[in-house]
Amino acid sequence: MNFPSELRYTKDHEWIKLDGNVATVGITDFAQRELGDIVYVDIDTVGKSLEAEAVFGTVEAVKTVSDLFLPVSGKILEVNPNLNNQPELVNTDPYGEGWMMKLEVSNTADVDALMTAEAYQQLVG
Repeated sequence: MNFPSELRYTKDHEWIKLDGNVATVGITDFAQRELGDIVYVDIDTVGKSLEAEAVFGTVEAVKTVSDLFLPVSGKILEVNPNLNNQPELVNTDPYGEGWMMKLEVSNTADVDALMTAEAYQQLVG
C-alpha cells in the first residue's frame, strides 16, 4: 500500500494535502481497497463551512456506502469534476486524479495535528 509522506491522515482514512490555506482531500489507498470498486461519489457541500469530522459527502462502492469525514474545519471550495463520469479514479489513483474536494482551511495548524504517514501506516497495520 501507498502512504505518501507529504500528506496527513485521519483515523477515518481521509488524506489531506495543504497548499497555503487551501487543502486537497481524498480517501487513502487503504480505504479504497477496503471499499472495493467505487461507483459513485456524492459531495453536495460546496460552499458550506463545516467543522472537523463533519460528514462532507459519501462514497458508494459496489457493496457499500461510506460517509466522508472532513479532516479539519473549513469551507468546501470545489469537488473533483472528473469523479462524476470516472468515480473509479478513486481506486486507480487515490492520491492524484482521484482527489475528492478542495477546502479553505480555517486553521492550518490543525493539519499538523493529524497523523503522519508513519502513524497512519501503524494504524492500518
